[in-house]
Amino acid sequence: MTAVEVAPGPRPQALLWRVFPLYPFSARRAGHLVSRNLLVARRTWVLFVSGLFEPFFYLLSIGVGIGGLVGTVVTDDGAAISYQAFVAPGLMAAAAMNGAIYDSVFNLFFKLKYSRLYDAVLATPLSAADAAVGETAWSLIRGATYSAAFLVVMTLLGLVGSWWALLALPAAVLIGFAFAAVGLTAATFLRGWQDFEFVQLVLLPLFLFSTTFYPLSTYPGPLQVVVQCTPLYHGIELVRGLVTGDVGWSLLGHVGYLAGMGLVALAIGARRLGGLLLR
Repeated sequence: MTAVEVAPGPRPQALLWRVFPLYPFSARRAGHLVSRNLLVARRTWVLFVSGLFEPFFYLLSIGVGIGGLVGTVVTDDGAAISYQAFVAPGLMAAAAMNGAIYDSVFNLFFKLKYSRLYDAVLATPLSAADAAVGETAWSLIRGATYSAAFLVVMTLLGLVGSWWALLALPAAVLIGFAFAAVGLTAATFLRGWQDFEFVQLVLLPLFLFSTTFYPLSTYPGPLQVVVQCTPLYHGIELVRGLVTGDVGWSLLGHVGYLAGMGLVALAIGARRLGGLLLR
């Protein structure tokens, strides 16, 4: 009998690569793109700084203004806190989301479709994956800056109730990473400026209904399930738990959700960006 050779099946690494196709990248090369964006931000610092004021105005108008009428709020864990202390962590998480996703969507779309920046980038040793990682890193830096400034304001107003709040800034960075990666992916699907209406159509309900202003228990049962599936809800609950000192194992679930969402979105965005640039 002659021996029959059996072709080896695909290796587990190859299968993982097909399911989760995050192209190889260099942190050093991606850092060059972050440095380039930093130089541009120094020339347009007014636009960068303007994003710091929106969450602060919301805190003054809703947290302080309406908070005087609402008084205390009973959280889902049964703790009673002031309305200002309840709203502030939600606004901090929303600031991280807005700072990251606006930069990753609007700026990346302009660079991709109009300034053709990435055509020049690919003429250097940088790859499409380097560009995707670099833009995501810059977006989460912007979101983290907004969150850090807002955390300082919260501390000055006496709205921080625990030393666990020191971890709220890394949590905001994680939120920024998740939404920056999603914004990168979304930008590769946009056909023109009119499609930005769809971005607003998603962001506004997230901002209003992800327990930013009301506890989860105030929503009807089916709507609670929908809210718990949204990414900003997990970001808000993570930051709120750290700021108020309500720390438990459930926070790890929020961390896992945001980290997983960011990694998957970054893999898809890197593949989409590479396809658009190299076709």
